[in-house]
Amino acid sequence: MADVTPGFTGTTGRRSATVLLTALAPVSWGSTYAVTTEFLPADRPLFTGLMRALPAGFVLLALARVLPRGVWWWKSAVLGALNIGAFFPLLFLSAYRLPGGMAAVVGSVGPLFVAGLAAVLLGERPTARTLLTGIAAALGVSLVVLQAAGALDTLGVLAALASTASMSTGTVLTKRWGRPDGVGPLALTAWQLTAGGLLIAPLALLVEGAPPALDGRAVGGYLYLALANTAVAYWLWFRGIGRLTATQVTFLGPLSPLTAAVIGWAALGQTLMPLQLVGMALAFAATVAGQRAPRRTTGHPGGPAATPHPAPGAPALGTPTALAVPAVPASGTVAPE
Repeated sequence: MADVTPGFTGTTGRRSATVLLTALAPVSWGSTYAVTTEFLPADRPLFTGLMRALPAGFVLLALARVLPRGVWWWKSAVLGALNIGAFFPLLFLSAYRLPGGMAAVVGSVGPLFVAGLAAVLLGERPTARTLLTGIAAALGVSLVVLQAAGALDTLGVLAALASTASMSTGTVLTKRWGRPDGVGPLALTAWQLTAGGLLIAPLALLVEGAPPALDGRAVGGYLYLALANTAVAYWLWFRGIGRLTATQVTFLGPLSPLTAAVIGWAALGQTLMPLQLVGMALAFAATVAGQRAPRRTTGHPGGPAATPHPAPGAPALGTPTALAVPAVPASGTVAPE
């Protein structure tokens, strides 16, 4: 069955359809903050990360019915740790220790991280346009989420940088390693979510203790996070990584804090100031500019392993990131996508 969205024809149309579907992932992650604050128990970030990753991984494993083989046992563990297992806790830690939105600002430099890593590991040479677009995206996100100055916590800043570096590295390695022959993005997503969830589980038990009692609202919130916000969203994300360049995917990340700001205004009664609207326009323009198809180059040193079904006209890819920028409230705590 051809993977073409109705109304799109040709290479450009297929690539546009892939971009739009991949963009649904960070848009979904932008709802995380509202769901977390309105439906879930307070102060349980690791348990929340566990409930997002592990059930989603099990569901996708049941659907894919494919387990890793050979080197893909350790590759899946590495990717799961970078994209999920390490990323979630580090992002939560930075969110709780930094003033409003600063974790998202640090996360918004993800496109620059990915551009540098892609140059080394994938042979994708960053252009001046890519670097300027990455700076514009970070500036736009800063205008949206930074509401007030505050003392910066060294550990929080280091955690935010580490979370960004973790998912950036995971994204580029996913692109470089591709997928095993005959394995689709559903199975690859399942392996990573399961590995990441299993990594978070003992940490959550050690740090936060036994799971909290859950009411109906909390159960509904966790179901949404596990299924739509994680299983479907990460499947779309890794699918996009397989069909677009690492840089293109990572430039979709700013859609997450932008969506969080819009939800905060529409559903939570938060105010959007004129400067925030300017930042939203700048970040969105950078996101669109980042989707411009790169020129074809030859001789990619250390390029990715070929995937069995690359999208026509697009290099094969298999995080961050494109980096997923964390969902950011207009006024404080940040929840991971």
